[in-house]
Amino acid sequence: MIHKKKIFSKIFIDGGDPSETAKAEQLLGFIDGQTTNPTLVANNPIVKKSLEKGEKFTKSEINGLYKKIIEEISAIVEWSVSIEPYADLKTSAEELLSQAVGMAEWSSKAWIKLPTTAQGLEAAKKAVANDMRVNMTLCFTQDQAAAIYAATKDAKYPVFVSPFVGRLDDRGENGMHLIENILKMYEKGDGHVMVLTASVRNFDHLMQALRLRSPIITLPFKVFEQWAGKRFMLPSDDHISVPSQLTSIPYKEISLDKHWYQYDLYHELTEAGVKRFAEDWNRLIR
Repeated sequence: MIHKKKIFSKIFIDGGDPSETAKAEQLLGFIDGQTTNPTLVANNPIVKKSLEKGEKFTKSEINGLYKKIIEEISAIVEWSVSIEPYADLKTSAEELLSQAVGMAEWSSKAWIKLPTTAQGLEAAKKAVANDMRVNMTLCFTQDQAAAIYAATKDAKYPVFVSPFVGRLDDRGENGMHLIENILKMYEKGDGHVMVLTASVRNFDHLMQALRLRSPIITLPFKVFEQWAGKRFMLPSDDHISVPSQLTSIPYKEISLDKHWYQYDLYHELTEAGVKRFAEDWNRLIR
């Protein structure tokens, strides 16, 4: 267990199993929040057990189960729980917003996850105008992060941007460089967007995110357990990452003063991520 004041970053768990959240809270002494998504809900033990029996759910049943999972997690975490509406590449901003309004009522700690697409950003702009809290997910570029900043300037509450570092690593790019670049870019801003380091795959990702002082880090339980096994060690200021063959992602000078739709929003991993989450959700439905 470590004193909370020693950790600059807020620590989230990335998962859909409240029992893991409870174990993490017992080990660390606190958990600031949790991120969920359709894939993680599909891996919840109750859901997996039903699927193994060949049993699927109606939309009403799976939404009810998702709500129950969120309620259990909300009782454990201190600050935030991210909830992700259904989205495929055809889902409109209006449909996203309609789902978001309902899901925001599931918890007083709800942040709604929206994809970093044109539809997702349009929905986010309307959501924050109505005092909803949003987490923009599947971010893979500085341009996308700049668009998120521009689209949510009216936000009453902190906005999260979730760069997926592990998925960039998977294709040979250094995902942690994106975290560093977005943090640097946001230094010129007003502070309303918080970088949430997501898709953390290993202990080194965690150490680098802590060294960079990422405002939020979300950890799969297996990485959290590794950290606990090292007695929640913190990196030194000169922490050097494990050598790798990953390609560097260079910093770009980008103005934060443009309209959100003037930035380049496309990234193939964002599109692939939306498809994957939709597929994982649809396979639960009968």
